[in-house]
Amino acid sequence: MQSSSTPVPDVSVILPCAGYGTRFGAPYPKELHCLAPGVTVLDRSLEGVVELAKSGLNVRLVIVFGTHKLETVSYLARYADTFQMVFVYQNESCGPGLDGAIRSALPMTRGPVALVLPDIVVVGSDTPGKLLHALRQAEVAGWCVVAAEERNHDTLRQMGALAVAEVEGVLTVGAATDKPADPSGFNAFWGMVAVTQSEAHKLPDVVATGTPNPLAGAVALMVEGIVNFNTPTG
Repeated sequence: MQSSSTPVPDVSVILPCAGYGTRFGAPYPKELHCLAPGVTVLDRSLEGVVELAKSGLNVRLVIVFGTHKLETVSYLARYADTFQMVFVYQNESCGPGLDGAIRSALPMTRGPVALVLPDIVVVGSDTPGKLLHALRQAEVAGWCVVAAEERNHDTLRQMGALAVAEVEGVLTVGAATDKPADPSGFNAFWGMVAVTQSEAHKLPDVVATGTPNPLAGAVALMVEGIVNFNTPTG
């Protein structure tokens, strides 16, 4: 039997692009919103993933999409020489929403896994290498999040909220919940998640309700800011 020429990836990155982004309110996918000539939100959200490839890692990018996102699929062709890309339709049997998208992607992942959202941009001078740093931290701790400090309750209600505190000299997540109704007690939110291969099956629970959030106990790497582009264009 002829063996496949596709190399086994060193790391997999899940990029869920199947959402409708109704809050964004534009006639095009939110991740394709132009930030500068030739630069979209998607390009900015993938900066950390590009750094993984530049570091010498073989990166498999697993893109979850729906038929309404073919424009995004076409746009990603510019990364064909940078990543090993796998496109997966969101499987309705895996459930709707972001947790369903992650479940749809997991069978295609190999090695440690990072979750990167196409409408979330991490900002700051030292941010491009944060995802690589997070993956290295996850090797030891099991889970690691790239997060930004946030005290505004309205913002925390829309994000993956975290209670981050220093434990024995390491910033650690004490509690986590997605879009909390009561954001009191939370002081940050995450922008990217890194997890070991053995723990990756719990990734959907990061954004699900009614299940224990596996980010409790994760190492937190803080950045200057995280911008959520799933908001009205004005």
